[in-house]
Amino acid sequence: MIAAVGDSFTTTALVLAIAAAAAFVAHRARQPLIVAFIAVGIVVGPSALGWVNDSEPIELFAEIGIAVLLFLVGLKLDIHLVRSSGKVAVATGLGQVTFTSLAGFGLALLLGMSATVAAYVAVALTFSSTIIIVKLLSDKRELEKLHGRIALGFLIVQDIVVVLTMIVLTSVGSDDDGSLGAQLLRIALSAVGLVGGTWVVITFVMPRVLPLVASSQELLIVCAVAWAVSVAALSASLGFSVEVGAFLAGFALASTPYREAIASSLSGLRDFLLLFFFIELGSQLDFSAIGAQVPAAIVLSLFVLIGNPIIVMVIMGVMRYPSRVSFLSGLAVAQISEFSLILIALGLELGHVDNDAVGLVTLVGLITIGLSTYMIIYSHELYNRLRPLLGVFERKRLVTHQEPVTEPVDTIVYGYGRFGRHLVRHLAEAGHRVLVIDWDPYGRLDFDDPLLLDRVTMRFGDADDPEFPGTVPITEAKWVVSTIARLDTNRSLAHALRRWGAAHIAVTALSVGDADQLKNDVDSGLIDVVLQPFDDAADDAIAALIGSDSAG
Repeated sequence: MIAAVGDSFTTTALVLAIAAAAAFVAHRARQPLIVAFIAVGIVVGPSALGWVNDSEPIELFAEIGIAVLLFLVGLKLDIHLVRSSGKVAVATGLGQVTFTSLAGFGLALLLGMSATVAAYVAVALTFSSTIIIVKLLSDKRELEKLHGRIALGFLIVQDIVVVLTMIVLTSVGSDDDGSLGAQLLRIALSAVGLVGGTWVVITFVMPRVLPLVASSQELLIVCAVAWAVSVAALSASLGFSVEVGAFLAGFALASTPYREAIASSLSGLRDFLLLFFFIELGSQLDFSAIGAQVPAAIVLSLFVLIGNPIIVMVIMGVMRYPSRVSFLSGLAVAQISEFSLILIALGLELGHVDNDAVGLVTLVGLITIGLSTYMIIYSHELYNRLRPLLGVFERKRLVTHQEPVTEPVDTIVYGYGRFGRHLVRHLAEAGHRVLVIDWDPYGRLDFDDPLLLDRVTMRFGDADDPEFPGTVPITEAKWVVSTIARLDTNRSLAHALRRWGAAHIAVTALSVGDADQLKNDVDSGLIDVVLQPFDDAADDAIAALIGSDSAG
């Protein structure tokens, strides 16, 4: 319970005040708020002031925040995105867990650990924090991009693996010889029951209830949170994590017309509640057993920060993903998670490891969470600096497996994200013959109209590859359009397209600053048009509203 300061409300108020002050300082210093909140948790936790020690209110708020965050992630997930990234998510998730465990075990043995301790430490190094990565990618608006979808997929795979790992460890520590098989059977039946029960509710209950609930904004928010937390609690009671259940609850509503209203209403609540998660995470870091573990912690931290992303890049390289996608996805595993701390604590409880191992994993967690936060925030700048060294992780001649484009082409569209998909569909509906170029080698068109499909061809290609335009009919197309909202990519692509004889080039900008810089390139003749989806949508909306008023 809460100690040293007084009642729960007073202590929570003091913690919030310190968090607000720390957040203000971090914001002014242009530092990530996540690191500031974890630092606040360390200060108010047992390692320093001792205000928070197994705080039930903060733990409860933290768990609700986790449920709301993963609920919103599932809510915004398009079924097409799941189909396109499922294969690589499973392959990368299982591959990373396997290779990190083996390499980490060998490294731990070299550091002088016993086989049992080395096994625990190695497994602890494999799990990454879904909560932290999702929060960082959401803040950067990269969760729906290809690398964000892949990262989310293999993080969910990791969450499932950690649940199974804890079942096995608990079984090993039990006196019941038949407990392992029984628990695995129970968890399989529980998974079927959880997914099946959710499907029944969303198929037969929600279509009748949601229209009634949506008539009131407050009622919609309350019911959405209740649904998310209830499925998360059910998931936890069945042996899965809260994250898995909350994600499933959101994904179940992703196809409903109310998902945007729910998502916009819960974003503020999500950010507030997640504050408690990061404070609780910091308060759980135990420094009492660190002592002489610093050298080993530095070695293992470097392995997590560098080795884990390399493992992901190798796997994704084999699967024909470009180095940019595999690098940005790989950064998601450059830290250990709260599950790592729970796992090593379980080992201590079972008598398999000692306090030194707990202190070691704690220190590795603190180092990797702090540094990887900066790595993800500045991921694109980091990639640009390391790009000359990353070609080794990319398979050469990535497009040789594809047949050459022989059909006539009116428009070539780079990028098949949210904006790209809408643009391609509208161009096809207008009668244009469209060639789509996307850097997901397993991507596919998401509409079934045979007439439109006859007008659209899709090819795998990287917009950052200056030689790729030579493999497609650039000179035949009236327009080449980039829907990729990255300034450096659009400029390098425009130079490559001009070199290969493109007639007209249009690029996309989401921010005013990028648009202003690209308009200078319009003046110089490098590009012809700058597309600004948000501004264009606002102009269309204003025109429609003014036209409606005039007609009225």
